[in-house]
Parts: sequence; C-alpha cells; structure tokens
Amino acid sequence: MSDLQMKSRHGAGQRFSDERIAAFQQGIRGRLATPGSEDYDQARTIWNAMIDRRPALVVRCAGAADVLRSVRFARDNDLLVGVRGGGHNIAGNAVCDGGLQIDLSLMKSVRVDPVARTARVEPGVTLGEFDREAQAFGLATPLGINSTTGVAGLTLGGGFGWLSRGLGLSIDNLLSADVVTADGELLRASEQENPDLFWGIRGGGGNFGVVTSFEFKLHPVGPELLAGLIVHPLDDAREVMRFHREFMATVPDELTCWFVMRQAPPLPFLPPEWHGKEILALAVCYNGDIAEGERIARPLREFGRPIADVIGPTPYAGWQTVLDPLLAPGARNYWKSHDFADTSDGLIEVMMDHARRIPDPQTEIACAQLGGAVSRVPRGATAYNHRDGQYVMNVHGRWSDPAKDEACIAWARSLWQAAAPFATGSVYVNFLTQEEGGRVREAYGENYDRLVALKNKYDPANLFGVNQNISPTV
Repeated sequence: MSDLQMKSRHGAGQRFSDERIAAFQQGIRGRLATPGSEDYDQARTIWNAMIDRRPALVVRCAGAADVLRSVRFARDNDLLVGVRGGGHNIAGNAVCDGGLQIDLSLMKSVRVDPVARTARVEPGVTLGEFDREAQAFGLATPLGINSTTGVAGLTLGGGFGWLSRGLGLSIDNLLSADVVTADGELLRASEQENPDLFWGIRGGGGNFGVVTSFEFKLHPVGPELLAGLIVHPLDDAREVMRFHREFMATVPDELTCWFVMRQAPPLPFLPPEWHGKEILALAVCYNGDIAEGERIARPLREFGRPIADVIGPTPYAGWQTVLDPLLAPGARNYWKSHDFADTSDGLIEVMMDHARRIPDPQTEIACAQLGGAVSRVPRGATAYNHRDGQYVMNVHGRWSDPAKDEACIAWARSLWQAAAPFATGSVYVNFLTQEEGGRVREAYGENYDRLVALKNKYDPANLFGVNQNISPTV
C-alpha cells in the first residue's frame, strides 16, 4: 500500500500515510480495501451499472464496532463518506468518489425469535436472506419485491411490497434500531428511546446515522399464498385497467394487484408469438386462506381475454424472487417516479402511449398498489408521509448498451412529464435518481422542516451527505 489521497466533504484532498492507515486497520475487525485490493471492485460495484465510482478506502465492516471506528475516523478527518448496505439504490449513493466507503454488506446476521415474533437483522442482509430465515418459522415482515435488495436501504426509505396493503410498510413494522450517529455514538432508537431519531430513520434514509441493527415485528405468512400473473395484450389495457380500478376498490387489504406494461419476455407460459410484443401484466398476491383468495380474485381473472393466467398456490419465499431475473445486477438503470391517488383514464392513456414506444426490451412501466394499512398510519407518524398515495409508478428504464443511454433516459423523462398532471406531487425517496436531489422536499412534504431540525441535531456538519440529502441549516 502506498500513501492514500482521500477527499474531504468539501472537495479538498489530504494524504494519509501508510502508517496512519495501518493504525486505523489495527482497530478494525473487518478489513480495508483500496484500489488494487483483491476485493476492491467487489466492494464498490453495485446493482446499477451506470454508477462507476472509486472510493479511496473501503472499510468492509464486520460489526458495529467497525462502524463506530469508521464514522469517528471520517468525522475526525473531515472525509467524504458513502455507506453501503445491499448496494441496490438506484442513485448509487452507496459509493462515493475519492472518499471513505463504509461497507456493511458483510454484516449478515439474522436472528429470529419465533415466540416473540421478532427478528434482529444486520444491515448487509438482503430480502431473500431475511425471508429464508423468517419463513423457516412461517413468519415474514413486509419487504420489497426483489430478493437481492438490501433490507437496510429499503427500510430507511420506507419499504413496501406484496404484504404492505395488509401489514403496512417495512418501517411500520420496525420496533427499534441501533444507530451510529455522526458524533460517533451508538444509540438505540425506538418509541421509548430517542423517539425523535426513531421517527426520522423511518423514511428519512441514511441522513441521521448508520444503522447497524434493525428489529422487526414478524407476522404469520405462508408458507404458501395465492400469487401469480394475468397477462393481457396491451391493446386491451384500457378496458382491463378500468375494470381493475373499480374492482380493487372493493377488495380486502389482503389482496394486492400491481401492474406492468412492457414487451413480453420469453416466459415459458407465454405463447411464443407473444414474445417481444407489448403486454399488460397484472401481478396478484393474496395473503390469507388460498380458497378465499381464489374466490375474491375470480372476477379479475375472468375479465377480458387474457393471454395467460398463472395464478395459484405459491411459496411466499419463491414469490419474493419471481422478478429477480428481470432485475438482475449489471444492467444500466434509470428511473422516474410519481405517486397517484388513482389510475385515471388520462393516466392510463399516457402509460399505454409510452408502452408502445418502449426503447428497450428490458424497460417497463410498473405500478405498485398501496393503500390499506399503509394509508391508515397518520402522515406525521413517520418521516415517510405520503400515506394517501394509492399507486406508486416506477418508470423503470433498463438496458445494457451504453449507446442507448440518451434514448432510454429521454423516454423515461417524457413519460414522467406526461404523467405529472395526474400525480399527487409526492414521490418515494428510494426511487429518486442521482440528479433528483431537488425533489427531496417533495418526498417528505410537510415533514421536511421537522427532518431539517432533526438533521441539525444529529448531523449538523452533514457528515452523512452522500444520499438523498436533507441539508442542515446550522
């Protein structure tokens, strides 16, 4: 190792001798990675291939003590800091150029208490890893829809998935968290201890510290539930979506139906003549008695002329991985997002129009359905506050060839702009791309000023600034 040049939070560089780095390493149970280290590229490479940043030093933490020492080292030396959990964030905020990357991806412990129905989860755990441990006891908590997503980043932004209409967001099931704050202290955050910090980390992202442990409430789920896809031609989407809108307003919270417009992938249950053609796919999940779910979902399955219907009893852990092949790491990704109170006729027309002009077979227009238990939590109860949104649209630009960057990004922006008149004005912070820092206030609405006050208290120097940043004012 030769002397390291490391970037400060204000852009200036400073040189660290081998001796200073060696002294830092002595207090770390994990290991340090620098450019040229065997695991350096593994530590800095994340899900979105459009992000290619090179930190000067990566601390591959083995536990909370390593995080404490890393935060103190960064604070004392005024270093630029990035924090990586699962590395799945679309904006790439897990990695910083030239600074110190605190890598939590090796912290993988999941401890389930099946009697208390709680789980203690470290920040390097992915959704799939958490699900496998909890499902051993027939338990789960609401998480996302891609098993390679990190639990930490998902939760800190809010976290929603197939179970959320019935059981709430990930943060609604968070009981406590251990947080390393900017002053290098480890605090417990819960409704009883440091409740202001607990409020802020439930949706406020990584702005207030580094979470080294999450405690979640678990619920009986599965091991099988009713789930699957109904696939329609895009030409039928207008009628199907109108029926969907009316039907979903009448069903219990246990039934969720997301929808996607895209070109059909070569799935084995689709007739070959439909591969590559524009489709509308309804993704249905019912968390409850399977026979009752079949009864409730029957009108949706019987409507129209679907190309395929592959709904049936499905292992919950398997359903959580069903989209993994379409969301594998290594592709180029660019997202734009809106929240909607409903799927109005005008919005449907905008989405159909752009679905006919999708620029790459990997790209899609996806809409998650919320409401239910999510909407019953008061807007000010957590930092995540857009509780009244019923649908979250992710304009999911995805492609492999860098030569398509301009066309794919332009298409995503065009759809986002055309859909804006139908949106609520809020946005899910986890779906913001790297150039959308100006929308952070939209993500938090009336909670934003309270978050700034919290930032002033816990991180007044903005040590944790490589994120969708809530800037301090002190």
